[in-house]
Amino acid sequence: MAESRRAPRHFVLKAGTIKFGGNAVDCLVRNLSMTGAALEVSNETGIPARFMLIVPSDGLHLVCRSVWRKAHRIGVVFG
Repeated sequence: MAESRRAPRHFVLKAGTIKFGGNAVDCLVRNLSMTGAALEVSNETGIPARFMLIVPSDGLHLVCRSVWRKAHRIGVVFG
């Protein structure tokens, strides 16, 4: 199957935090590229379509928009 992403993804296992409206949800960043990421959460209920992703180990604070959700995973694009 041909790769259709705009930027190559890198498989990672990094702790992250999803922040929105004064709330915070822990997540695991499963893959990361210049344009987006796949996040794993224990429960996606209540997480809005737009939020801030913080990855402390990389010093990242990224505005995200979810583009897909499936079985405790959220795919996001940045911006």
